[in-house]
Amino acid sequence: MTNTTHFGYKTVAEDQKVQEVAKVFHSVAAKYDVMNDLMSAGLHRAWKIFTIAQAGVRPGFKVLDIAGGTGDLAKAFARQAGKSGEVWLTDINESMLRVGRDRLLNKGIVTPTMLCDAEKLPFPDNYFDRVSVAFGLRNMTHKDQALAEMRRVLKPGGKLLVLEFSKVIAPLQKPYDVYSFSVLPWLGQRIAGDAESYRYLAESIRMHPDQDTLKGMMEEAGLERVQYFNLTAGVAALHTGIKL
Repeated sequence: MTNTTHFGYKTVAEDQKVQEVAKVFHSVAAKYDVMNDLMSAGLHRAWKIFTIAQAGVRPGFKVLDIAGGTGDLAKAFARQAGKSGEVWLTDINESMLRVGRDRLLNKGIVTPTMLCDAEKLPFPDNYFDRVSVAFGLRNMTHKDQALAEMRRVLKPGGKLLVLEFSKVIAPLQKPYDVYSFSVLPWLGQRIAGDAESYRYLAESIRMHPDQDTLKGMMEEAGLERVQYFNLTAGVAALHTGIKL
């Protein structure tokens, strides 16, 4: 029997999901930042600033940015960690990683980049002071395995930060659904020439664990002091946990 999982609202074989998610991000990589600004009215930048502040990266820290996309978090962390630090930008999608690497180089930031799967991180145990993943966890097939890997590579006392779309407060659910399933695909078609990828985005958000469920998953992965911060009425949420 082939194991199945969800790709948006569809049920697909697990290996097929990896391929389908890859197609989405190969398609949208070139317009990723423009679409993020349009979709969130620029709010994704404020959410990331909050995440960076919560990370508290200091000179000399080792930081792993998973599903780092176009490098927004890695850029900030590299500046904070300084020459004595070590900041890795990683992504499972080559198109996204190339865009992120090039953006960092254009800013004069030379930091290691690696194509890798968050469910099988190629790093030793107890290596990083901070691990971050922004808007990437919901695309992972085995979220529990990915969270366990993130904990494994953290040093004792290290912090995991998970920034992700989440469940909005009840009064906003209906207008948010209209926006997600009507406006987003239209924007995707007009700006990126791809409505289907943004329809998948809306569906993947609905299939992602809500705030309390994700908190429980992080605790099951062995993280302590897990808490979350709702951002913009729950459109996004930042979860943090400590490895003790």
